[in-house]
Amino acid sequence: MLKVRNIEAGYGKLRVLKKISMHISPGEIVSIIGANGAGKTTLLQTIAGIIQPRGGEIAFADTAIGGMKAHKIVEAGCSLVPEGRQVFGPMTVQENLILGAYSLKKKGLADQQTQELEHVYELFPRLLERKDQLAGTLSGGEQQMLAIGRALMARPKLIMLDEPSMGLAPLIVKDIFSIIVKLREEGNTILLVEQNARAALNISDRGYVIETGQIMLEESADELLNNNDVQRAYLGKDYKSIGDMKGEE
Repeated sequence: MLKVRNIEAGYGKLRVLKKISMHISPGEIVSIIGANGAGKTTLLQTIAGIIQPRGGEIAFADTAIGGMKAHKIVEAGCSLVPEGRQVFGPMTVQENLILGAYSLKKKGLADQQTQELEHVYELFPRLLERKDQLAGTLSGGEQQMLAIGRALMARPKLIMLDEPSMGLAPLIVKDIFSIIVKLREEGNTILLVEQNARAALNISDRGYVIETGQIMLEESADELLNNNDVQRAYLGKDYKSIGDMKGEE
């Protein structure tokens, strides 16, 4: 579904991504783990068209999207849930969600907006309870639900999530990861960037380790969980309390 080959990208003169190659097959959950500043967010933003690549190729569903405008990539079926949630605080929950359906209107599918709203509210009943509440007054967990819901409104084939557990309590993190598993069960493909590496790998099929803008390792999630170097670097004791999400489906 997604093929990235020798991508380079950065900010100004700063070169962040250095010939990164990776792929995702339909129906997979793939995690990217690495330290702060390794290039994880830059990679997602480059795939999403927020940052323009300086070299290499990106293909999504057999269409070249490298250098394409961000809104065109959303229309193609690839949505990003950004780090820090970035909801529109002065707007209501429902107004935020409707904004996410903009690409449906562009494709002449505005009549499906109601269907997508119902789907989001079914996934996140709390958002239905707060549909007329200003997004800026929601809790962190509720804002994360809203950010995911807003991305789903575009009916994406690939959902990219950037640090969905950031700043959230462990019980809310567990709920968010359960929703990610459910999205895959519904036929979505997931690319996940997450500091909480153990929790991410517990729900993933495969994973990539990124260091200083380069992919250093690609293995199955189970292999990464049992890799001594990965354990020492990324799977510290702080992550063990989340539990094995695979066993809790």
